[in-house]
Amino acid sequence: MRIEVKKNIHFTKLVKVNGRLKEFNFRKLGGSNEGLFTVDVSDDRGNRILFRMQKESDIWKILPQQLPTWVMEKESTFHDLIEEELRSM
Repeated sequence: MRIEVKKNIHFTKLVKVNGRLKEFNFRKLGGSNEGLFTVDVSDDRGNRILFRMQKESDIWKILPQQLPTWVMEKESTFHDLIEEELRSM
């Protein structure tokens, strides 16, 4: 019997947004959602903003959804953070 173990990948990074540091939590999904990361952050009112990122042509992209501009503007930063974390494993 062969058992395959996959490592649970999750990490938190601080990103400067509009002059303030915000904590972004990244979690890699497994199973049928293997190529996805979920990301969550809180806005200035404390509401959680959740979105998904998928790798397309070697670039991690935010999946289309209604998000604040300050999140969309950091898409390339999120790509860099995910790639850096995956390389360090």
